[in-house]
Amino acid sequence: MEKQRSFSLKPTRFLVFSFTISFSIIFLIFFSIWVITDTPFVHQESHFQFNQPSLRFTLKPLTVQTLTGFTGNFSASDVRNTILLSTHSSEPVSTPVDANLSSFLGLQKRESEPAQRNAHAASGGFSVNNSILVATHFRKPEITSGFADKSVLEGVQKKENESGVVKGEAIKGNTIGKQQFLHDSTTVEKSEVSDGDRIKENNERICDATKGRWVYDESYPLYTTDSCPYIDEGFDCEANGRLDKGYTKWRWQPHDCDIPRFNATNVLELIRGKRLVFVGDSINRNQWESMLCLLMGAIKDQKRVYETRGRKITREKGNYCFKFVDYKCTVEYYATHFLVHESKARVGKKRVQTLRIDTIDRGSSRWRGADILVFNTAHWWTHYKTKAGINYYQEGDEVHPRLDVSVAFRKALTTWASWVDKHIKTSKKARVFFRSSSPSHFSGGQWNAGGHCKEASQPIKETSSIDHPEKSTIAEEVIRQMQTPVTFLDVTSLSGYRPDGHPSIHGRRSGRSNPSRAQDCSHWCLPGVPDSWNELLYHHLQSNMR
Repeated sequence: MEKQRSFSLKPTRFLVFSFTISFSIIFLIFFSIWVITDTPFVHQESHFQFNQPSLRFTLKPLTVQTLTGFTGNFSASDVRNTILLSTHSSEPVSTPVDANLSSFLGLQKRESEPAQRNAHAASGGFSVNNSILVATHFRKPEITSGFADKSVLEGVQKKENESGVVKGEAIKGNTIGKQQFLHDSTTVEKSEVSDGDRIKENNERICDATKGRWVYDESYPLYTTDSCPYIDEGFDCEANGRLDKGYTKWRWQPHDCDIPRFNATNVLELIRGKRLVFVGDSINRNQWESMLCLLMGAIKDQKRVYETRGRKITREKGNYCFKFVDYKCTVEYYATHFLVHESKARVGKKRVQTLRIDTIDRGSSRWRGADILVFNTAHWWTHYKTKAGINYYQEGDEVHPRLDVSVAFRKALTTWASWVDKHIKTSKKARVFFRSSSPSHFSGGQWNAGGHCKEASQPIKETSSIDHPEKSTIAEEVIRQMQTPVTFLDVTSLSGYRPDGHPSIHGRRSGRSNPSRAQDCSHWCLPGVPDSWNELLYHHLQSNMR
């Protein structure tokens, strides 16, 4: 019978087994320590969870520029200034987040981690003392209630044309390097930029003088009816019995820049030895008379200014040329309702009035050789005959049975543009302007149906008129196709706030006025709104001379 073997462990095997176990334990300990110490403390990109009813989202950390205690163990030693531009948010989940400063800095820390870890992480050699969050990008939330703070909306909804670059030092490192901007899709203007810096920055951009407000200014008007003998009866509202003077004291102030106050001496120097010519309808005549009156402020002896043919300004005559002797310049006006030729043609057995939209106005020979031209046409395109377009518009020998007024307007402006390109482009120093349409303010009907505006006594805060009417759009499109540089003088929007500026019932002398007569809510009293148009014109002329 075989003897049963007893279980025994040799000393050699026991030592090997003990060494293996010990080495494995030590290896796991060192590996764990290495993993813990080498794991980054703060990630560059944090993931927010929100859209919970209990969420308190005050974006002060996004606009407060100093984030204290934000440290990490980074190896990028050549970074001195870095701006954190974006924080991306993830899809909403059910975990509420308190988005204050401390939670933002420790989003990925566990609650059980000791506070002493900040000091340990700072020993890595990279300390973030100051950081600026320039823009925050959010995915579209499913629930938007509960955190629509103003600062959030400004960060999310800021448009590209309102974007700016944040100035200043954002993050300081231990070594000197260049500033780095981690650009994302948009940047927004830093909230701490002072108003003065913002205005200075805006003035460096192109001035959009069409956006602004009317400011009451006691130093206006720049002239009076007594100092200017050239105001037509229809525009001389004070002489016609208008007692309130408030309509003369408003000055147009753009939002983002300043336009110069009209300086008559400077303008006369700009046009010394030149011809300043206004071409257009009676609204352009309105502006021309305003220019004459403004320039007279620099003339000590009025006899040194005269009409070259001895004409007095009346409604019956449409062509004027005033010479300023001391400056060897002329300021002229030539009447044309449409810029193209008003004619007659036979339609059937009748001879009817037509508008030759393919032929420039016959008075165009007087415009040639001008140094500064201000064109306009718009007012007469709203009349019944032109709006209806029945047997009225003519091209060549053909009279269109019916033609849309917008199509006819475009064709007429194309004819004008061709004339300008042919006769003006040869003079490199000539300046050409096209003034936009001037709004009317008839209430209760059109001009021939009881429309009125006499109750208006001050500018309105909101305008019901179209800020950019179709005619202005067509004019700008035609101008863009021209070879000759043409400045579009946009006065439509700013004039739309001034129903108080029209003559209304004060378009005739008191003794000649008829209460039942149609009110004039299209033209403008002088002094008045056209003075601001000429300040814009002065702004463009002055800018071109710099």
